[in-house]
Formats: sequence, C-alpha cells, structure tokens
Amino acid sequence: MRRQNQSSVIEFILLGFSNFPELQEQIFGVFLVIYLVTLMGNALIIAAILLDQTLHFPMYLFLQNLSVVEVSFSAAIMPEMLVVLTTERTTISFVGCFAQMYFILLFGGTECFLLGAMAYDRFAAICHPLTYPMMMSKSVFVKLVMLSWVSGIMVATVQTTWVFSFPFCGPNEVNHLFCETPPVLELVCADTFLFEIYAFTGTILIVLVPFLLILLSYLRILFAILKMPSTTGRQKAFSTCASHVTSVTLFYGTASMTYLQPKSSYSPATKKLMSLAYTLLTPLLNPLIYSLRNNEMKRALVKLWQRAVVLHTV
Repeated sequence: MRRQNQSSVIEFILLGFSNFPELQEQIFGVFLVIYLVTLMGNALIIAAILLDQTLHFPMYLFLQNLSVVEVSFSAAIMPEMLVVLTTERTTISFVGCFAQMYFILLFGGTECFLLGAMAYDRFAAICHPLTYPMMMSKSVFVKLVMLSWVSGIMVATVQTTWVFSFPFCGPNEVNHLFCETPPVLELVCADTFLFEIYAFTGTILIVLVPFLLILLSYLRILFAILKMPSTTGRQKAFSTCASHVTSVTLFYGTASMTYLQPKSSYSPATKKLMSLAYTLLTPLLNPLIYSLRNNEMKRALVKLWQRAVVLHTV
C-alpha cells in the first residue's frame, strides 16, 4: 500500500470544519446523537426481523439487509468524523485512508443496488400480485441480494485501488470530514483524466440507472394506486411512496452530484454538505421511512420491546 517510489505522502490530515472552530462542539453533539439514533434504529430493525418468523419474506428481508448496510456505512464514517470534530489536527494513515474509502464505496455501492431491488420488489407486489410469488421467489431474492453486495465489492475494489495507485507528492491536507474519493483525488500529482471518465461513466451506471429504474417502478406503482377503490388506501399508499421517493432522491441525488465530477468546481463547504446528506441523513431516515410507516414492522418492534422487558424482569 505504501509506495515510497511514487508517493512522498504516508499520512493525510483531515481538516473537517476547521474553518468554524467555534461551532465544532455543537456539530459534534448533533452528529453523535444522529450516529447513536442511526445505530439503535437500524439494530432494532435487524433484531425485530430476525426474531419474528412472520416477517421472513422478501420485503422485510430486503429491509434487514438495508439496515445492515446503513449500520456498516455509518460505522465506516462516523467514528473518524467525530474524532475530526474533537481534535485540532486529525491525521489518518495512508492505509487507514484506503480502508475508509474502500468501505464507503462498498456500502454506498451496495445500497445503490439494494434500493433498486427493493423498488422492484414493491413494484412486483403491487402491480403483479398474482405472479408476485414467482417474480420474487426465494432464489430471485437471494440473487438480487448477492448481486447488490458483489457489485458493491467490485465498485470499491476497482475505484479505491485506482485512486491509491496514483502518486501523492503533497500537500497531504484533505479538506473534508473523511477519506472520500473527490477530496483525496485533488491531492494526486498526476493526470487523472481517464479516472474521471471512469467515475462519470460508473456513476451513471451505478447511481443514475438504478435511480431512474426506481422512479419508473414508483411511476407504475402510482398508476396502480390510482385504480384503488378505497380513498383511505390511496392516501396511505401515496404517503408511503412519497416518503420512499424522498429518501432515494436524497441519497441518489447527492451521491451523483458528488461522484459524477470528482474534480468539480463546487466549494469545499458544498461538497461536505452534499456528502453529509447521503452519509449522515439517509442512514438516519431510512429506518423511520421504511419501518414506522409499516404496521407489521411496528407490531414486530412492540413484540421485541415486550420480550426485552420480560427478560429484564425475570
């Protein structure tokens, strides 16, 4: 990993919000609360689905996988980010920066494909209820989940290896909260034109194509909802779909703006805010959006709570 013949940089300095030292304590408090709520919310979903046999079918198993991704995604980013906010000068080793970027891309790429698979599942269930058991059989479910994880691993392996094969001659200050591709790429002292073409093409295939397929799925679902005889049923379905679309738009929109042009002209502050939108807010919102609007999930969470109370009192 350490290339003495190509690179004089053996560690990086993460600047974070060093331009606003008076706000760092407040930002740290907010981020810590968000991190803890994200971990607890997603952990509850994982446990509730694992322990409730009635939820062992594709819709909820997809949700369980999404929660595993969100917990992992947050764990790859948030601890280091919190350290950055509490110290004046945060350094991260060359290997540590490689590892963080790798896991960000792995879990981010996996989520891109997983959200697409979840939209297909809802499309099949609502628009083709009679053939749904065949369209989303156990083997189809397993293949979609495996495809999501394998795709994430491939994206992370190719992109991270390529970025860190470039020479870093200095400076070594990453004007960001963590080791993400765009701010690290700015420190490369070599021509990155081919990589930028790859990043643009890859983002279209990995981010924009699944996003468009999700929007098409929800468009078909919308037409199916409009045919519902019950006004209450239509309102509930509209509300659920709107919250899902809001979540995926936030995730895919900010991720595509970040990765379509790794060396874009956005200001460092804008880049940080865009990164926070899909690394901080999405893992927090997804458990709320995908579970608390679902009666079966709420029932499972209540059962999990009751079981914990019983165990505590015994």
